[in-house]
Amino acid sequence: MAANLKTIAGRNKPILYFLLSFIAALVLTLLLKEPSFTTTQLYVLFLLFFAMGLWFTEAVPPFAVSIFIIAYLVFMLGNKNLNASPENIEKYVTTFSSSVIWLMLGGFFLASAMTKTKLDEALFKFTLKISGTNPRNLLIGLMSTTMIASMLMSNTASTAMVITSIMPLLNSLGNKSGLAKALLLGVPVAATTGGMGTIIGSPPNLIATGALENIGINVSFLDWMIYGLPVSLVLTAISCFVLIRIFIKDKKPISLDFLQNRQTERSKEENKQRLIVLIILSVTILLWLTTSLHGIKVGAVSAVPLVFLTLTGVLKSKDVQGLPWDTLLLVAGGLSLGMALQSSGLLEHYAQKMRNLEVHYIILFFILAYMTMVFSNVMSHTATSTVLIPLGIAILTGFETQIAIIIGLAASSALFLPVSSPPNAIAYSTGFLKISDFRIGGIVVGLLGPLLAVLWMLLMVR
Repeated sequence: MAANLKTIAGRNKPILYFLLSFIAALVLTLLLKEPSFTTTQLYVLFLLFFAMGLWFTEAVPPFAVSIFIIAYLVFMLGNKNLNASPENIEKYVTTFSSSVIWLMLGGFFLASAMTKTKLDEALFKFTLKISGTNPRNLLIGLMSTTMIASMLMSNTASTAMVITSIMPLLNSLGNKSGLAKALLLGVPVAATTGGMGTIIGSPPNLIATGALENIGINVSFLDWMIYGLPVSLVLTAISCFVLIRIFIKDKKPISLDFLQNRQTERSKEENKQRLIVLIILSVTILLWLTTSLHGIKVGAVSAVPLVFLTLTGVLKSKDVQGLPWDTLLLVAGGLSLGMALQSSGLLEHYAQKMRNLEVHYIILFFILAYMTMVFSNVMSHTATSTVLIPLGIAILTGFETQIAIIIGLAASSALFLPVSSPPNAIAYSTGFLKISDFRIGGIVVGLLGPLLAVLWMLLMVR
């Protein structure tokens, strides 16, 4: 009987969370509304709280929240029977055609092609071989490779690939091994910090560039690297040093016999496909890095992998169907919510209140950066960025680019819990780690990430 009640309660939990999120959003809207608010502003304020509640409780999948956001905006803001001043809702549904979405899709195509042709596995095998049998070198090599891979593809995919490739080694080491713990903590840290390095490395980066694009500011692929790559490199290096100091006491060489068991012969066709992917990858990255020279926008460059990976037969229909389309929906919904907050005047309203406090812009940089890190530890970093980036842009007039990038980078500093990021969750699922183990990376990256993002930005501004 008790088991049945527990099962029923588990099944009804999403419904309960949904209702609680709705009630909380309604109460907060009634408490915070002001006489000057228009109907549109009230609708958007409610949507903000409701979406945050759904993202936080995970009552429904995150991408479903984004679909709801777009549907809600179209229905509530564009309906003359529900809104005294109906809006043109076209801008809320065209976020699917945003250059941010196309840029992200290009990254997904490249990642899928690398996985299919096992270029990713070859890269990690190569890293393991050149690292040698020294435990410290192995950790440094794996974290470096993971960091680089995460700049070009999903940090989730990068983590999954690396951990899968080293599982035979982890099994031979055992769950009490300090090296095993160092590797399992280092890989998700490097994947997350590596995502800071490029626009396509992490969804918050894309949200930041999308929000800036909405106000007429374009950030190129190379521009982002100038801001994000130094922070990424320093955070990865410091994290690696800390993990070595804590976990790797023994310098005894490790066995790489497990690599020999994974050798497979490749056919001529497989070698041909690998070459095609390498050429397309090189051309795409080169075009991304030289946008300022040829004038082709980074979103448009994504046509290269989209067209040629399918034209050459590297990616088939089933490969395209297997792409993480839910992530694209998540980002598109986030862009729509940010646009609604901006166009309704809500952001400007609250931004003006914060401006009246006459707080120095550097202090606001730090406040928003650490707010982002804290919120991203308990809810989606994409959702956090969606809310805080437009707010920061509205508050810090004249520093729109700086605060958008700072918040985007700070969102990738959340690593305190297994649920704080997908890479952490993957590492935790191996069964080698305890929840308390994540505090090391969480504290190091959580404290230093926002700090370095702000300090580097201030140095660049001056």
